[in-house]
Parts: sequence; structure tokens; C-alpha cells
Amino acid sequence: MSLRARVTAPEESGGMREDGHLVAVYRAKLLEEIDLAEMSALATAERRARLERVLGHIISREGPVLSTAERAQLIRRVVDEALGLGVLEPLLEDASVTEIMVNGPDQVYVERGGRVEQVPVRFASHDQLMQTIERIVSTVNRRVDEANPMVDARLPSGERVNVIIPPLSLTGATLTIRRFPRSYTLQELIGLGTLDEHMLMLLSGLVRARFNVIVSGATGSGKTTLLNALSGLIPDGERIITVEDAAELQLQQNHVIRLETRPPNVEGKGRITVRDLVRNSLRMRPDRIIVGEVRGGETLDMLQAMSTGHDGSLATVHANSAEDALMRLQTLASMSEVKIPFEALRDQINSAVDCIVQLTRNADGSRRISEIVILASRGRETYRIATVCRFNARPRDADRVVHGQYAYFPLPRRIAERLRLASEPVPQAFGVADSDEQLATREAK
Repeated sequence: MSLRARVTAPEESGGMREDGHLVAVYRAKLLEEIDLAEMSALATAERRARLERVLGHIISREGPVLSTAERAQLIRRVVDEALGLGVLEPLLEDASVTEIMVNGPDQVYVERGGRVEQVPVRFASHDQLMQTIERIVSTVNRRVDEANPMVDARLPSGERVNVIIPPLSLTGATLTIRRFPRSYTLQELIGLGTLDEHMLMLLSGLVRARFNVIVSGATGSGKTTLLNALSGLIPDGERIITVEDAAELQLQQNHVIRLETRPPNVEGKGRITVRDLVRNSLRMRPDRIIVGEVRGGETLDMLQAMSTGHDGSLATVHANSAEDALMRLQTLASMSEVKIPFEALRDQINSAVDCIVQLTRNADGSRRISEIVILASRGRETYRIATVCRFNARPRDADRVVHGQYAYFPLPRRIAERLRLASEPVPQAFGVADSDEQLATREAK
């Protein structure tokens, strides 16, 4: 079977093993002929070019006889194995791929345009997959074995990685790579249908007028992307501190301090959490604090910062609705070592949070703002939220594309007054409510 046949028919497991063997043989020959110490001193691009030249000479000298396309493909695969992540390298270079999911050596899925699909890529064996995993985790001074069967890491290029291996994973070693999200402007998000011009005007005013905004949504709904776009509205002269579990935000302002958590080392020591960084950021004279995601006790510190002089802060939280976001914030804040009654936590949230922007990932893969709400409750009263914008979806067409339109509701008078004092206009599409009775309010219990 030719190399071309083996590559174009990956479903034949025997062909995949034979092809993997050929790659392994030439990888070994390549490593015999290069000076690893010399190679480590070269830049990545130069290192790859050198390896491709050396491997080309080896193939010319020892065979096999290949067409130009087959030869180029073999060289690429061998160098990918020697330098990168093997069969995953072409997927990492594909800009349309946002997530790579490896379910054992024989199943690889990717996400493109919000939809998951299986790709004709396989590892030659479980051992080859484990070698790839070990290469990933070793770059961040981590290890994966039976004593440490779960690992979270980040590649030098920014991709987030999760690994779980047997005996915890019954389907074999599982690897998930989430691509570093591309930075979108709000205008680009309008083009993608995430929001419209009326919502842009409102959100711009809220951010510039230093409202505390929570971006809520499920996994993969685009929270970080929207948070990054909203951060672009912050005036350039302010001191901004970002706190993230894995650094993804790409702020363009001049005065930005980026903080990132640190996992424990191989001895299980040296861990720095989001809460540690949020607490430290309060000592760094921030104008605004941006937390990539609150998921634990740091929520209480973030809420206290929002209600004690750090107006205009931004954060994201995992939740399926605006009501769920409030309950989630309350639950997360209660996870700190400080035991606070739920009524006091409700008071803290009512004082700190001004606006919740809810994102939804639709069945057609699109991501859009499904609702914008203002927190209308005060003190320890039951949460009341005033909807100011909502996406009303229509039944899907045969093409499964989600269609609909936005409905706009009046802003609470106190919100409009804060915008006016900050010299920010109230968008005409919304207007201002004459009384609380005109607000589209509902309770979140």
C-alpha cells in the first residue's frame, strides 16, 4: 500500500499502523543524524527547516521511492512528530478549528463554526497518543500518570489543554485542546449576529459609565470573546488588571497588568489560585478589575471590590440564564472560608452587580446575546431583574438556522440618570421608564 493510499484511507486500521511505523522509522533515523543541543538553540521555524532538509537527504539516500506529494507529506509528518504534536499539527494550523477533542487513539473530533464533527485523523497507537500528551504536559512542568491522571495545562501558543487517562477514562487517554480565541471587535460581533447596533450603544455607555457588568453563558457560548470586546471600550488612561485561570484576554490599552493562575508543581506545591490573584490585585491600585471567570471563593472578593470603589469591573460566570447567574454568584460567594448568611450575600450582589449580559449558543452553532438585564433589587430583598433587551427566536427553518429579532424595553430611571451624569446617551430604541410599573421586571428566587 502506498503512502498516499494509507493517508487517504485512514479508516483502514492496518494502513494506519503501517503508516505510523514508517513515520516512526524515519523519525528515529532523523534523530540519529541531528545534534539536539544545536537544534535547541535555533528558532522554531529555522529548526523545522533544518530538520526538513536533513530528512529529505535521508529519504533520497535510503528510499522509499515516493512521488513529490507523498515525499512532502512524509517529511511533514515525521517533522511534526519530532517537533510538534504529530497528527494534530495540521488541525492546530487550521484557523477554522476552535476545539480539538481526542477520544482515545482512534477518534478525533473538532469544532468548526460552533458544530462538532469527526475528522479522518487517528493516532497509530495508544503509545503514540500518550507520547503526544506527555510532550504537551512536559512543556508546563507537569506529568500525567496513574498517580496524576488528570491535568490542565496551556500550550506556549495559548491553547488550553485538558488530559484525563485510564483508569479514570474508560475510553482510553482523552485529550481536549481549546484554541486561543481570536480577538473580535464589537463591530465584528455585530457582523456575526452576536448583537446589534442598539445593544452596542447601550453596552458602550454602560462600560464607559463604569457599570459593573457580568457576562453569563454556558460553555462555548462566547463569554470570553464578548468580555474581550467589551474591554476595548475602557478608556486608555485607566489602570486595568486582568485575572484569569488561563490567559486569553487580549486588551489593547497601554496600562494593563495581566495575572494568571499557577497550578501546583509535580510535588503538589506552589499553586496560585484566582482568589489569590484577585486579593492581590486589590493592593495594586486598579481602576478596573477584569476576572476571566469566577468559579469559587474569589467571587466574594470580586463582589466586595465591585461595591467598594472599583466600579466598572467586568467578569464572566457559567450560567444558563440571568436568573441562574445570580444564584450561581451567590453559591460561589458562599464557597469562601468566610461564613456569610445568604441574606448578606444577596445584599452584596444587589450592591455590586449592575448588569448581566446573557449569551446563548444556538442549535445552528451561532452565538448571540439572548438577553440584557439590569439588577433592579436593592439591599437584602429578593432579586428583581429588569429586562432591557431580549432575543425572540422563531421556529427554525429547514436549513436549521436560528432566526428571530430583538425586543427592547425601557431602562430604569436611575440607570438613565447614571448614564446622563457620565455624558452617555440613552439609546432611543430603549427609552426610559416613567415608573417601576413600566419596567419588564421579574423575580429571580
